Parts: sequence; C-alpha cells; structure tokens
Amino acid sequence: MKLFDVYPLFDIHPTKGEGCYVYDDQETKYLDFYGGHAVVSIGHSHPHYVKKITNQLQNIGFYSNSVQNKLQKELAQKLGELSNCENYNLFLCNSGAEANENALKLASFQNGKTKIIAFKKGFHGRTSAAVNVTDKAAIQAPINKTFVTEYHELNHIESVETSLKNGDICAVIIEGIQGIGGIEIPQPEFLEQLETLCKKYNTILILDEIQSGYGRSGHFFAFQKAAITPDLITIAKGMGNGFPIGGVLIHPKFKAKYGLLGTTFGGNHLACAAGLAVLEVLEKEDLIAHSKNLGNYFLQQLKTIEGIQEVRGSGLMIGLEFDFPIKNLRKQLLFEEKIFTGSSSNPNVMRLLPPLNIQKEQVDFFIKKLKATIKTYTSIPA
Repeated sequence: MKLFDVYPLFDIHPTKGEGCYVYDDQETKYLDFYGGHAVVSIGHSHPHYVKKITNQLQNIGFYSNSVQNKLQKELAQKLGELSNCENYNLFLCNSGAEANENALKLASFQNGKTKIIAFKKGFHGRTSAAVNVTDKAAIQAPINKTFVTEYHELNHIESVETSLKNGDICAVIIEGIQGIGGIEIPQPEFLEQLETLCKKYNTILILDEIQSGYGRSGHFFAFQKAAITPDLITIAKGMGNGFPIGGVLIHPKFKAKYGLLGTTFGGNHLACAAGLAVLEVLEKEDLIAHSKNLGNYFLQQLKTIEGIQEVRGSGLMIGLEFDFPIKNLRKQLLFEEKIFTGSSSNPNVMRLLPPLNIQKEQVDFFIKKLKATIKTYTSIPA
C-alpha cells in the first residue's frame, strides 16, 4: 500500500527534536521558525512534557468518555485560570477542525439558524462544516456545501452589519489572527463592534483561536486585545505541543444536555496529560509574556530589513510580505541556511511561528540569515 499523495513534501526526514531545533536522519540541525503550523508551543521534546506523557502512559492511556476522568477537570481548571476564561465550560475533542465543527453545531442548536458569516482569506478546517466556512473553494467538495456562507472583508463592519440586519445569520466565525490567510489581524474596535452586533441580532460569535491561541500572540488568546466576551472559542494547535487535542470553550448561556456533543477519543488520558504539561510549562516559564516581549523585539528588527514590503503580527505570530512569491526564498532558507519557515495562501507572505521558548540569540541568527538570503535572492532561478 502507498500513501495517498496529497502533500507536497520537502525531502527532509526529521528524527529528533530538541527545544527550537529539529534534526534529520543525517543528524543535520535545523532551526525551527515554523513549529509545524504553530503546533510546537513549548519546544520540541520539552522534558516536563515528555515526563508527564510517559508517566501517564505507564498508568492508563485511554478509556472512553463513559467514565470519570479527573484529568479533564484538572485541564479545564488550569485552562480557565491561565486564560482568564474561568466562566466558560470546556468540551474536549481532537483537532481544530473538529472544534469548529462542534462550535458551528452548538451555534445552530442555540438559535435554530443555518447561515454563517466568515471572512475572506479565513481558514477553519477541512471537515464538512469547517471547510464550508473556509474561503478556499478548491477544497470544498459538493457535499460540503450544505449551508450558505457569506464571506466579508476583514475589518469592514458596515457590510457585516448589512447582512446581520436580515436576522437570518446563525453565527459569525473569525480567527483571532488569520494564519493561513497571511497574518491578517482583526482590529480591536472591529471585534468590539462585531460582538455588539451579534448580540443585537441573536447571532453567535465564534472566535477561532486554533492557531493564534495559547500565548502565540503575546496574549493567551489573540482576541483579548479587545474588550469582548465571545460566545464560543475554539482551540487546538499549541494546546498539545504535537499531541492531537482540541477543544471548545463554551459560554455558560449554552445549556448542556446528554448527547448534545460527543467524541470517542477527545479528552483521553494521554491528551489531557499533554494539555496539562503545556499549560504548566507556559505558566512556569512565563512564556506568554516572553512571546509578547521577544515578539516586539523581533517585529522591530524585521521592520529594518530592506526588501520586506510589510511586516505584520503580534507576539510570535508574524507575517512577512514581499513583492515576489517567497517559494524559492523559503527553499533557500531551508536547504542552505537550515531554517524552517512557513507559507500562506498569499504566495508573497512568509509565516514565522517559532516555539514560544525561542530565545533572542536565535531570533538574531534568523535576522542575520534572512538579510543575507534576501540580498542573494535575485540569483535564485524562478
């Protein structure tokens, strides 16, 4: 049997990770400024993370959600404390797409509506409902298009209000910071106006913090730069540092009942151990403040580099826009300088999403290599 060929792959075989570095099968060392799509939040193979998962596996790795699992309650309590979202309830699942599926389902249960507002360049997952609110027609199969989604320009409140006035919008779903879209940031005042309008027109506000959450932006959640209280908050990537886990933070106005939501693997013992380890490291090493402070330094340094058209971002979620496609620039950084970076749906935008425990000397090293690579870029064949 062969693998179903749906990923364009670099010819690199990582076998080991440590901190902000990965090593391939030839023992070549790579600096990781991408974190596997912002998944690696506390660094590769963090000792506390490895110990916590190992200890848990030696006891019990899985049982179903038909029994008590105190780790789920510990995870919910710790998450509430660190995120300042203590009043929410937590539903645990396995991925960001699944989190958004459940959020959209809850929204429709709550008000009985089906039409959704999403935003241009937004990405919310590849499963049925999540892909139907993702602004990428090429990955939507006909079977996915089972409800109407309107796509609006980010930060354009007037067009959103025009649609909401019709009274038929179930939910507005928006990323705390657009990731795959190229690090596009909703303005705080836009988020605040959006919340006001959603309340006025009986519409659920869903904040997708799957990529931008867990300290990535310099806040626990990126939306927290605005004075809002979303109805639903979806989380995943940085939540497990590589272990599959996701969740929905649910405002107390939603009433739970048996069978409303469900999952086989969500919230299993190993996943909760991974999730708790991440939160404990975030707290002990003060990584959210570190992300904010180092991110500010990083952004300032990037803005001094000639050849970058625009620098966008918050914390350690950064986008660099060039006036040319960055495909070959990324390849040169990877194969010549041994640095991982990320792409986006905008071919001219490079995403930088390093582990949150990256240090200043590694940022300075990246800046040095990026400057040198940009200078030689014209020699790269198209």
